[in-house]
Amino acid sequence: MKKKEIQEIPNEYGQILVEVKERVRSAQYQALKAVNTELVGLYWDIGQMISERQEISGWGKSVVKLLSLDLQQEFPGVSGFSVQNLWYMRQFYQEYHENKKLQPLVGEIAWAHNLVIMSKCKDPLQREFYIRMTRKFGWSKNVLIHQIENQSYEKSLLGQTNFDRTLTPCNFI
Repeated sequence: MKKKEIQEIPNEYGQILVEVKERVRSAQYQALKAVNTELVGLYWDIGQMISERQEISGWGKSVVKLLSLDLQQEFPGVSGFSVQNLWYMRQFYQEYHENKKLQPLVGEIAWAHNLVIMSKCKDPLQREFYIRMTRKFGWSKNVLIHQIENQSYEKSLLGQTNFDRTLTPCNFI
C-alpha cells in the first residue's frame, strides 16, 4: 500500500511512527550489543586456548600462523582470524584473566575498543576508567583514542579532592 492510497492519515499516526522507529533502533542496538558480547567472548576463548596450548604443548608462531590460515579457509569472508588478531586474543586473555574486576567489563565494549585500551593503558585502574567511560558514553574508537591522548583519566584524578571532607561545617545566619 502506498501513502497516496491512504485517504486519511489518523492524527496519532505520527506519534506511532516515531515510537516504532525508536523501538526498531533500540532492538538493533541491543542485537549489536549481544553480537559484540558474544564476539569478545569468542576471542577470549580463543586467546585462552592459544595461551594454554603454548604452556602445555609449547606452541609457537608457526602453529598460530597455521591456525590462522585454517580458520580463514574454514570461514571465508569472516574477518578476525589474522595471525596478528590471534596474538591479540592471546594477549587479551593473558592480560585480563586474573583480574576479576575487569574481566566481566571487557565484554561490554567492542573488540576494537579493547585493543586500543590494551595497547595504550597499562594500569588496571586506567583501563577500568576507559572501559567504563566507553560503555557509559558510547565512545567511538576515535573518541576513545582522543580521550586517552587527552589524558582524561589523569585529569579526572586531579579533579578528585577531599576538600568537602576536610572542612568543618559552618552554619551561617
